[in-house]
Parts: sequence; C-alpha cells; structure tokens
Amino acid sequence: MKTSVISDGAWGTALALTLIDNGHDVIMWGLFPDYIRTMRETRENSRFLPGVPLPPALQFTAELTDAVRDVDLVILATPAQYLRGTMEKLAAVSFNPETILCNVAKGIEVDTLKRPDEIVFEFLPAPRYACLCGPSHAEEVARRVPTAVVAASACDDVARAVQQAFTNDTFFRVYTSPDVIGVELGGALKNIFAVAAGICDGMRLGDNSKAALMTRGIVEMGRLGEALGGCQETFSGLSGVGDLIVTCMSQHSRNRHVGEELGKGRALADIQKEMNMVVAEGVKTTLSAYSLARRAGVNTPIIDEIHAVLYGGKDPRQAVRDLMTRDPKPEGLG
Repeated sequence: MKTSVISDGAWGTALALTLIDNGHDVIMWGLFPDYIRTMRETRENSRFLPGVPLPPALQFTAELTDAVRDVDLVILATPAQYLRGTMEKLAAVSFNPETILCNVAKGIEVDTLKRPDEIVFEFLPAPRYACLCGPSHAEEVARRVPTAVVAASACDDVARAVQQAFTNDTFFRVYTSPDVIGVELGGALKNIFAVAAGICDGMRLGDNSKAALMTRGIVEMGRLGEALGGCQETFSGLSGVGDLIVTCMSQHSRNRHVGEELGKGRALADIQKEMNMVVAEGVKTTLSAYSLARRAGVNTPIIDEIHAVLYGGKDPRQAVRDLMTRDPKPEGLG
C-alpha cells in the first residue's frame, strides 16, 4: 500500500517504521518544514524518538498535498487536541475518497467533547474511517517489541485493511472490532488513570494502592464508556484493560510521569514546561471526561479527584484521603 503518516511525533514515527517493515511505501508529513528537513538529513527523529534510525525508504514532506496524493491509507497521528486543525487542512486537499483514514491519537476534544471519529466525520461526511489503539508505546514498537493492538471500524473491510497493513509475523499483531466508540474512549480515558497511577508512584504509596487504583479505574472507565455508547466488553480488551495496564505501569508513559511529578509536590505548569512539546493527553482528557460524566450522570470518583488535582489545586494527598473515606458500599456499585 501507499501510505502517509500525518504528524512527526513518536507514535507516528514508530508506525511509519512498522509499515516500512511490512513493505509499504510511506511518506511522513510534519507541520514545520525545518524539522522535516532535519529528519530527512539526519535520519532520526531526535526530538520525539531519539536513537532510532530512520531507513532511507521513509520519505518526508511538509506539503500536505504531496503527503496524501494517491495514497491508500492515511494515518492521523496528530494529538487529539490538534486533530481539528489537521482535518481543516485535509478537507481543503483533494484526495481519493476510497482512501482509508486511520486515527491513532488518543483523547477527547475539550471544547466540543467530541471523539476523534466525530471530528473526522464533521469534515468528511462519509470517510472510510478506522482507529488503531491498544497497549503500545512508541519506544517499544520502534524497537520491534511484540505488541498487540485493535483496529476498529464500522466497516469490516476497512478494519481488515488496517489489520492487514500493520500485522506482521514478528512483532505487531492487530485484532479488529466494530466498536469505534468503545475503542476510542478506552484509549482516551485510560490516560486519566495513568496520571492517578503516577501520583501513587510519586507519593510512594506502594503496590496495594496502585493495584486498587487500576482495578477501580477499569470499573470507572467501563461505566462511563458504556454510558457514552461503547460496548462493555470492549473495555475488557486491548483498548481498555490492556492500554490501562501499560500506561499505568510503564516508565515510557508521559501521563504516568505527569502524575508522578504531581505526587512529588510539583506544580502542573512546571511539569508541562519541562516536557517541552511532548504531549500528555490525559491532562486535557480529564477536562473532557469530567464534563462528559456530568452530562451523562455517571459516578466517576477517580476522574473527579484527578480533575480537582489538575484544575482545582487540590493536594494529591487530600485526594487520596477523600477517595479512601467515601461511604463503604458493595464492590459492584463502586
């Protein structure tokens, strides 16, 4: 297949390498011409995925028209809060209506509370759309560590096309699902609980605390996700439990890192400034999820406390105490 990756971030780069390994033609687009030129010349994404050599077969362009001309598959790897801007540019470019658009970013737009698929459909009324999600850090995929993810689409042939494009017999396995809503929500919501898990690490609360947080996070994610239109079983799969486990446990996780620094007593603004252009989606997703839970009337105690820490200046230690002193109840009622 002829494919393009829209974004020069770590995840887009790792997926570009996977597609090249599978024999596809790949061109990567980035917003900043100077950085695209640097990547082309040095064959390294030193800003977002340092130390990983980029093969000669990987092409680069800062011209969106060149990136999507006559391609079979477009990978939308722009962070979720910037997807609208990318779609505005894409909607102004002519490309084949049979081209598959596959979103790989994880988040919910703050201003509109829309998922990525809703944003894409806003600009392209009938796109051949899929999303790809699951427990998959760019740093490990780029090193060809065995990984399993899920491709979701309302059209079975689109999901299978994405599955076939990415699957190989050495390190990357793709399952399919018809539940776009559930898969996108699982990928977005788990980042909030990763921030919470990081707070546990920063406060050195131990394994018991983190296990409790992750278990109750799975329940909360499924409860809210189902209320928003996802299928309950999806949240027990790769985009739910799987993605939550890897994001809460890994040293690669940007969201867990933000939480860990908060747990050490640092201010959010200082943490984000230090991260430079690296995006921790869970910070913005907390705002969106908090609003969606209020709209849906769903009880989300962990999301509520993370919202209070991030946006209300609440001390993480007080947030933990408030979670632990909630009225006792049966486990199923949370």
